[in-house]
Amino acid sequence: MDLSYYVRLLVRRGWIIVLAVAITAGAAYALSKAQTPVYRATQRVLMQPARNDFGLTETLRILLRSWVVFLDTQQKAQEAIDRLNLDMTAGDLMRYTTISSDPTQLTVQIDVDMQDGPLAARIAYELGVLLKEYRDQANRDLNRQDRIDAIVLDPATYGLYRPRTAVNTMAGGVLGLLLGGAVVFVLEYLESNVVRRQEDVERFLDLPVLAAIPSDNIRS
Repeated sequence: MDLSYYVRLLVRRGWIIVLAVAITAGAAYALSKAQTPVYRATQRVLMQPARNDFGLTETLRILLRSWVVFLDTQQKAQEAIDRLNLDMTAGDLMRYTTISSDPTQLTVQIDVDMQDGPLAARIAYELGVLLKEYRDQANRDLNRQDRIDAIVLDPATYGLYRPRTAVNTMAGGVLGLLLGGAVVFVLEYLESNVVRRQEDVERFLDLPVLAAIPSDNIRS
């Protein structure tokens, strides 16, 4: 099939694809706008060894996960609630919070997802402070060269986590494009054995049409 066939196909059935894209993209946009915005606040804590020693650094990498476990407890959640005078339970705060570690950057990351962005930032920062205080206390019983310091990096910032309206709308548009293309393909397949137009005759016979009888003459 040459390029002209696809051009004619788009002219005849392109509206199906356009309609499908409009419907799916519009639906995705409307659903995104209907959702309640949720903001994510992120606080990072750098775990820094006192000396550039391979053994101490490897020990730090191993301990990263234990510090995640230390923070991800009802006890620490309740401490943060008490310090901030929050009206929620420790279980609620833990559901909002995700704590992870990155052994390549030697950091512990605290993510808090809430409808109240500033509050999420305060909670994330307070949990970072709790980890720092824990390390400060542990370092008191260690020689200076064996210590691992916790450094609370820039205060937690927050941004819109969901919904991602633009991304959802684009994804809806792509889905509509695929669905519309599939519908056009099916319609063309169903009509592939039906001879209705000059191009159908040329496609079946693989010969050009030199002349055609006008439809008015056929009826007479």
